[in-house]
Amino acid sequence: MTLRRKYEEKFFRVLSAIFTLVIVFVLAHIIWSIVEKGFSSLSWDIISKEPQGGFYFGKEGGILNAIAGSFYLAICATILAFLVSLPVALFMNTYLIKYGRTLTGIRFFLDVLWGIPSIVYGAFGFTIMIYFGLKSSLGFGILTVGAMISPIMIRAMDEVLKTTPIGLQEASYALGSTKTETAYKVLFRQALPGFATAILLAFGRGIGDAASVLFTAGYTDYIPRNFSDPTATLPLAIYFQLGSPIPEVQNRAYAAAIILTFTVLVISVSARLLSRNKHKSS
Repeated sequence: MTLRRKYEEKFFRVLSAIFTLVIVFVLAHIIWSIVEKGFSSLSWDIISKEPQGGFYFGKEGGILNAIAGSFYLAICATILAFLVSLPVALFMNTYLIKYGRTLTGIRFFLDVLWGIPSIVYGAFGFTIMIYFGLKSSLGFGILTVGAMISPIMIRAMDEVLKTTPIGLQEASYALGSTKTETAYKVLFRQALPGFATAILLAFGRGIGDAASVLFTAGYTDYIPRNFSDPTATLPLAIYFQLGSPIPEVQNRAYAAAIILTFTVLVISVSARLLSRNKHKSS
């Protein structure tokens, strides 16, 4: 190795280390700021009670409405997206596997949908909602978030299926199985751990998004009882409370941010552990 190449390698190694430290520092600073401002407001009441009278003026109450609404919306949207994504991903990797250009085009289209800002999905859902004369509700928020996370789940499942040995499909066909039977009885079982990771990633995106539900899910101080009721979510609770001039309310917003950050962290770690176990088993 020449002296110039040694210096180049050392330079890029130092540069990479600096950028890594900067990213870690910024992330740590964000988390510390949230914890510092919101930890004092964390209590059993804030996670177990709905907003009471005067809550937005610093009085008693909690954000149970936003916590429950976020989980209702994210869980139902993830289930909806899974019901759409599973057959699409399996179809792409069984029936379209021999049509390279078509498959490439579909993957490119899904990548474009993945990259569309969530506010665009919210605006699209709001337009449809107004056209049919509907109102903001949990159900429409589920449809909007489900549409937003479906491309994410499809592409994640597609990447998992691409790593499945082609010999499994050929062996299944040799035994007389149809493509549908191969897809659901062979590929699905083989890729199940990877599918679980895809589901968790999509769920994490859905529970932490605010823009897509700003116009479609509405906001309320109550836990929704059915799909036609509006629902609060943690991101919107943070957004609305941070706009308050009252310090106590702002601190509650940071407490809600701690809850949301911890939830997303648990989901991300779980997804990584599942992915690591899948690679070890394979």
